[in-house]
Amino acid sequence: MAEFWLIAVPTDKISSQSLEKLKRATNKASLGNYFRFHIPELKVGSLDVLLSVSDDLSRLDSYTEGVLRKTTQCMADLMEQSESSDKLMENALANGDFSPEPKAFQKVSQSPKKMFFQALRVNMTTYTTKFQWDRAKYATALPLKTLYDLIFKQVAQVETEMKSRNAAFNEVKLKLQSLDKKAEESLHTRPLTGIVKKEDLVLNSEYLTTLLVVVPRLCIRQWENTYESMSKFVVPRSSRKLLEEEDAGIFTVTLFKNTVNEFKANAKKHKFVVREFNIEEAEKQQQEIRRLKIDKKDQYGVFVRWLKVNINEVFVAWIHIKAIRVFVESVLRYGLPVSFQTLLLQPQKKHVKRLREELNSVFKHLDPMAMTGKSELGLDFAEVNIGQQEYYSYIYYPISINIVESS
Repeated sequence: MAEFWLIAVPTDKISSQSLEKLKRATNKASLGNYFRFHIPELKVGSLDVLLSVSDDLSRLDSYTEGVLRKTTQCMADLMEQSESSDKLMENALANGDFSPEPKAFQKVSQSPKKMFFQALRVNMTTYTTKFQWDRAKYATALPLKTLYDLIFKQVAQVETEMKSRNAAFNEVKLKLQSLDKKAEESLHTRPLTGIVKKEDLVLNSEYLTTLLVVVPRLCIRQWENTYESMSKFVVPRSSRKLLEEEDAGIFTVTLFKNTVNEFKANAKKHKFVVREFNIEEAEKQQQEIRRLKIDKKDQYGVFVRWLKVNINEVFVAWIHIKAIRVFVESVLRYGLPVSFQTLLLQPQKKHVKRLREELNSVFKHLDPMAMTGKSELGLDFAEVNIGQQEYYSYIYYPISINIVESS
């Protein structure tokens, strides 16, 4: 898991000195890494707009992270279901900015799913630590509300299309699973498609027909000795075994059409089951199975490539939301003209608490009240959630890249 802390403080002299002090302390004690995170000046608007957009952005942040989790989970589920790892890798690496080179995978004996998500996590981390505002997608001249609407529409469209594509893929998958399940039933009930071929039957004869008979395995010898006498006009030695399983086998027998009823009645007495079979219907079913398999394969490839691209798109949108939230909160806290500086911290896992203490210490001057409640109320006020957002004397937004599963 990669965890980042996006913080912002004013550009006044004291805060700038405190920021440099934080960097030195972080380096000296190896508390973590820090990165430049430049946020351009956006169109501010009125105070009412800022307050309204701030609330909207909070909800959009959570919503976008949720859609990101759904898309990555959908990709993981598809990889689990994949019948061909090679085909999966071909599809997964076909498009998108978060794509490692295929050759890099050939040297590592890991599952495609694990390799893919490890690479995705690395590339998400790289994008975050080298963040640059995408002016082509999100023009800085646009009002904040327009930027919000633009991102919301983009993310909502991804969610809607993902649901549609996933439903279409699952429909085909479930149809195939249903057919596969039927094919695993006993010879008494399963479809005989794939077992019986045209050459096994007498077709287009005015007088003769071929029946398919299920015979208990323990009674196969009895069948072979008696089938010719179960009615008049059974073709001698016409019975052929098509398939034998643990409990039963299926046999053909050829006879005159006008004696079929007699044969069925006598077969029933011996516990032999005559199966109804229509070659034309069986061929249609075979064609349907082939069509569904092709459809599933095609949908799978397209869906994986679509997810690959849109995981990227939603993640980029999510990081831009974080940047906009920092900008808005900075204006609300520090006022106009816009004057703040940002820093992206990646804490060392074992030093998270110490880095937090260092942050609280060097930026205490920004809001002394943020810490006074601790001693007076017996609470760590800095850890109290306000509107589901942790409040500190400095602006803080977490970015946790734990949305992908590599196991």
